[in-house]
Amino acid sequence: MTRSLQAVTYRRPSVLESAADGQRLGLETSRGATPSGVQDHPQFFAGFLTSPQVAAAGLLAVADVAAARYYQRQLRASLDPVVTGNGDRLRFESFSGCGGVYARLDVLEAGLDGDAVGHGTTNVDVNNPLREALSRIGSADPLHLRVGPDELAVTTLDGPVVEKKVPLPDRWLRGFAEAQVIAAGFDLRAELPAAEAVRFLRALPRGGGRAASAGARWVVPAGHGLRPSTRAVPGAVCLPGPERLIALQRVLRHATSLRVYGPAVAGDAAATAAAWEVVLPGMRLTLTLSPDASRGFSGEGGVLDALATDEAAEDAELISVLLAWEPRVDVRDLAVASGLTAERVRAALVRLGTSGRVGYDVAETAYFHRELPYEADRVERHNPRLRSARGLVAAGAVALDGAVATVTAEDGHIHRVREQAAGVLSCSCLWWAKYRGGRGPCKHALAVRMGRRGATVARAGQPERVDGGAR
Repeated sequence: MTRSLQAVTYRRPSVLESAADGQRLGLETSRGATPSGVQDHPQFFAGFLTSPQVAAAGLLAVADVAAARYYQRQLRASLDPVVTGNGDRLRFESFSGCGGVYARLDVLEAGLDGDAVGHGTTNVDVNNPLREALSRIGSADPLHLRVGPDELAVTTLDGPVVEKKVPLPDRWLRGFAEAQVIAAGFDLRAELPAAEAVRFLRALPRGGGRAASAGARWVVPAGHGLRPSTRAVPGAVCLPGPERLIALQRVLRHATSLRVYGPAVAGDAAATAAAWEVVLPGMRLTLTLSPDASRGFSGEGGVLDALATDEAAEDAELISVLLAWEPRVDVRDLAVASGLTAERVRAALVRLGTSGRVGYDVAETAYFHRELPYEADRVERHNPRLRSARGLVAAGAVALDGAVATVTAEDGHIHRVREQAAGVLSCSCLWWAKYRGGRGPCKHALAVRMGRRGATVARAGQPERVDGGAR
């Protein structure tokens, strides 16, 4: 797993302090992206939280996921949450160290009472003393929130600072990208009232061990609740590694409802990802789970087709100019503004997601703009299937011959790639036999798709060999 370290610097630790008008929560920001460019320690909000105890619990839940590993628990996990100001809301995001759980707390306009929310994305310091202080916030305590530096108290960068070396593994970036692509295919499957939500979530296993390796579980809407099922049936939602929902326990007593999102499934379907959203006063807390506790989002392969096209790369450059830090990125509006089709806009958004520039909100069925601290082409450089597919094309290993293409692998084996319904490419390789497209295309199918897009017919009526593009 490729890793790098990013120096995340804060002017001082985030802290919860007592004041004459209640308690004051100062969340310190690092270097971040804003509409006016990269800034040191941007400020996104200053004002009161309308439900302080709820917001504190939600922030702790996001921090719990950032500090957790739900698989191979003995390994270290530490990633400061990311905060994005979208003009009308604050979004706090994190990813688990194992790459299988994505958490987001959306503090909506109804949850904020203060100045207008700024625009931009940065890391936010959530340290252990702050976590302890947040856990003691009472329901009647007024809470003033400041996201970013207090310019009245700190006017220069002189003096002591807090610096952390934060690991940024490539699989975390790929996980952010894959999670938003997968979530875009979810629909609302069930909505439980508060009492049923609490009953269901409190009955779930809390630990690892056998529960973590018990395989896929399924739940089916039944009345106002959910009942377990031993297999996938129409309308069922996968619950892989149910102990990974433990962070939701933080906010249960404040929940007004629970919404469950997932893809449509047929009978005996393989395990799928799903999103579990707790609706709270003025905010939402969402956990998105990968299809298995031992399986991070980074290997799902949903972004590979978009990465494989030069057209999507060019479209992404145009769409990126139009994003404007919007809390809801409307595909139809972008299509009108850019002159592109809705399909090309979606492909461009997928590509932008691979560098952390967009996320997806299942509650609003819309993308949103944010900027993570990654290089735009990092996922493409470090994705092994994509690199291998490009290598096969460059080596002239792809032969296109009507409905069936052949790819000569590095070891000399010939694989046959066929087009199935809805444009899906199947392959005779072991990857396809194992996953049946459930984790994205194999390297041979990717190479064929690249060849078809970039090739010209070399000789009428004869098989065409593709050597790094058209010839």
